[in-house]
Amino acid sequence: MAALDPLPASVLPPSVLPEGVRSRILPGINGLDIHVLEAGFEEKGRPAVLLLHGFPEIAFSWRNQLQALAAAGYHAIAPDQRGYGRTTGWNADFDADLSSFRFMMLLREAIGVLYALDHRTAEAVVGHDFGAGAASFHALVRPDVFKRMVLMSAPFGGVPAVPFDTVGKPAPAKPIDVHAALAALSRPRKHYQWYQSTREANANQWKAKQGVHDFLRAYYHHKSADWTANKPHELKGWIAEELAKMPTYYIMDLAEGMAETVAHEMPSAAEIAANKWLTEADLKVYSGEYQRNGFQGGLNWYRVRTSGLVEREYAAFTGRTIDVPSTFISGASDWGNYQSPGALARMQKSACTNMKEIHFVEGAGHWVQQEQAAEVNRLLLAFLKST
Repeated sequence: MAALDPLPASVLPPSVLPEGVRSRILPGINGLDIHVLEAGFEEKGRPAVLLLHGFPEIAFSWRNQLQALAAAGYHAIAPDQRGYGRTTGWNADFDADLSSFRFMMLLREAIGVLYALDHRTAEAVVGHDFGAGAASFHALVRPDVFKRMVLMSAPFGGVPAVPFDTVGKPAPAKPIDVHAALAALSRPRKHYQWYQSTREANANQWKAKQGVHDFLRAYYHHKSADWTANKPHELKGWIAEELAKMPTYYIMDLAEGMAETVAHEMPSAAEIAANKWLTEADLKVYSGEYQRNGFQGGLNWYRVRTSGLVEREYAAFTGRTIDVPSTFISGASDWGNYQSPGALARMQKSACTNMKEIHFVEGAGHWVQQEQAAEVNRLLLAFLKST
């Protein structure tokens, strides 16, 4: 289905970028040629802010923050992360070595981007969705490089515990198979992360009957505050009956793929025309990138998580907390705040020792930095100034 490497791509044309934002390729970073968007690059010596996107996003997701950060005196840098956009050198074959998508590799690439652009530190690492997972790992492991942390839409629940004082003790009970329990519900369901880890997930989305552009339009709509049924709340635990309370983009119907799941909620022509935070011109930037590359690169981020690679990598840092000044910004209509039961509370109480504030932005769902760009910019700049 996919070539072994994404097709070579040049920089994004200036016509699709906000004024003052440029696109360029940073060659030879950990085996990749990394595409970045940046603003505030004209003046040497500006402090850096590194912005990490999630799925199915690209560096372009930070278009509204790049300008604001530059205007405030920062060198704002947003890379297409491994597996995405115009960054090349990664392997798009499902059967390729998955270990290249480990968080330690992503950390090496984040540092490589900073160093290539003449920065030994970043004033902050800012991550959204899967980018928040990467940002939290970076801040945990290299607080000397990443001096602050901003997470969006995905709370950091802490480093998994390594079993302690186990010799001569009974083995712990095996956890309930939540996937079997989901499939056995009266409305059979499945967890989206495990679906996105399957071989068929890439073709389902890349070759969706509605086309990539309309697939992405429905996906973004379904997870936004524009979809008025998004009314998130805390879940009692990692059990099928509780997980099934989430919308189908998280807990899918068992017989459907993601393309079919979001197609049920495709916005009307009038709703699309009224959308100011993701215009058709904006969406064409996304759909053009995914039409060229497919989705496997981003889906590999799910696979390292569901395969246990991320947990095993974190285990080397068991007992550590994130101690740099931090803040959390998310949409009030974002189920991402609660999809991992208890993570939000652990982030505030134990996982991050210097968490300044938690912000739930009204009028935003999962795509908070796009849906409510002005408010996110205000909160981001206030945090950087106050810490």
